[in-house]
Amino acid sequence: MKNQKSGETGSGGKDKLDNKTYLKELRRLQAELCTLQEWVKAKGLRMIVLFEGRDGAGKGGVIKAITERVSPRVFRVIALPAPTEREKSQLYLQRYMQHFPAAGEIVIFDRSWYNRAGVEYVMGFCNEKQRDRFLELCPLVERFMVESGIILVKYWLEVSNAEQERRFKARIEDPLRQWKLSPMDLPSRARWYDYSQARDLMLKKTDTKHAPWSIVLSDDKKRARLNCIAHLLSQAPYEKLKREKVKLPDRSKKGAYDDRASLKGRNFIPEKY
Repeated sequence: MKNQKSGETGSGGKDKLDNKTYLKELRRLQAELCTLQEWVKAKGLRMIVLFEGRDGAGKGGVIKAITERVSPRVFRVIALPAPTEREKSQLYLQRYMQHFPAAGEIVIFDRSWYNRAGVEYVMGFCNEKQRDRFLELCPLVERFMVESGIILVKYWLEVSNAEQERRFKARIEDPLRQWKLSPMDLPSRARWYDYSQARDLMLKKTDTKHAPWSIVLSDDKKRARLNCIAHLLSQAPYEKLKREKVKLPDRSKKGAYDDRASLKGRNFIPEKY
């Protein structure tokens, strides 16, 4: 799949993807992710996939689509909370590195060390000197990661001003979505251009040949999820492994007894449905 050229619009002009088509294609891609999973395990590969973007860009939805049908022991999702006082005294990348993959693992960061270039700087949790030092060292650390054999994939989800506003309003009005509103969401809405400038500088300093950024246009959530999974599958060449035919064994009758009747008198939940 070819990367879209800068300046082109996303799904503008395209018909809305109907749910039947979306689910059919999602299932196909998720089956490929299962194949990738087996290849990663068999070959002992290590992979890091990180997602960045404005609040409301759809990171959680993409990650859920990726991990829905695979093993959480292979695809590990890391979404770190704000650092503790102890973590603030550590090397900046230290709390992320402890979650890096071992052989046969794919680690997905829902936000990553790039917090320092974005939310931390914009919201005043780090100063300009700290931000600039991070941007200077980050490409060097990522080069070391890649040269050590880690497959590093970096996604920036790009949501438009109008779509972010619509999603925030939906969160405010829908009780089932209000939990998605973090203390950073509404201030981030007011600081749209501060985040734009932070994004631009981050891409300028860290979009390298050894660890490039891939931008996902995310106003159309369904297309964004499919496009992102398809791209992710292209980042780690894999093959379908031959699996031995599985045969379900017969149940042994040794020691047979009425094992359901033995539960009589135990506490069962009320069957309301």
